[in-house]
Amino acid sequence: MKASRIAAAGAVSGIAVLALSAPAFAHVSVQPEGPAAKGGYAVVDFKVPNERDNASTTKLEVNFPTDHPLASVMPQPVPGWKAEVTKGKPAKPLESHGKQITEVVTKVTWTADGKGVEPGYFQKFPVSVGALPEDADQLVFKAIQTYSDKEVVRWIEVPQEGQEEPETPAPVLKLSAAEDDAHGASGSSDAKADDTEAAAQNTAADASSDSGSGNGSDTTARVLGIVGIVVGAAGVGYGVLAGRRRDSGAAA
Repeated sequence: MKASRIAAAGAVSGIAVLALSAPAFAHVSVQPEGPAAKGGYAVVDFKVPNERDNASTTKLEVNFPTDHPLASVMPQPVPGWKAEVTKGKPAKPLESHGKQITEVVTKVTWTADGKGVEPGYFQKFPVSVGALPEDADQLVFKAIQTYSDKEVVRWIEVPQEGQEEPETPAPVLKLSAAEDDAHGASGSSDAKADDTEAAAQNTAADASSDSGSGNGSDTTARVLGIVGIVVGAAGVGYGVLAGRRRDSGAAA
């Protein structure tokens, strides 16, 4: 009986490890490179995994929030991809560095020049954005992922606090508290805002090298999942073997 319990526990732990590791690369997400403070500038990475075994991701469309339009949006060039920036009029008046903004980026579309994101891989798309709103705790970016077999996955469901994550959640950027030297923060100047924006753009220039480290993180998650399965299988095997030995002893 004890051996059977150990085997069952091993199998459950293997499944649990796999379940915990899977969401790390399950859907399109957005993460900042460093702080994403209210009123400041930041470089954010839209991370796109390939969830299919027989098709590549060849296109990504990211829609920028209209309730909190961003005056500055600049995608970093990504080898093998063409970026197209779509602009429109802001829904409400917007100022940047004391100037009225009459046009903002509403969407950025990346289209693969070659194979795209093949099965088993992911791709980061860095974008410099700002100034981030001071009156919001998060920004929602609805994304559309297209595969080489023409399948389209719409990551547009907005996650709600206290509820289960939707099946196709939209990427959500969490904003941290305003910093003293961020554009729009109390006592800040336009010169400091320019320095913050320039720093964000410089960070975007180094984003390609960061993709490798991100790949390592996802690889680690996959390895942990596989190790969990192996541990579970070993536990089941041990339970079966122990049971056979006990039956043999009883027969003797």
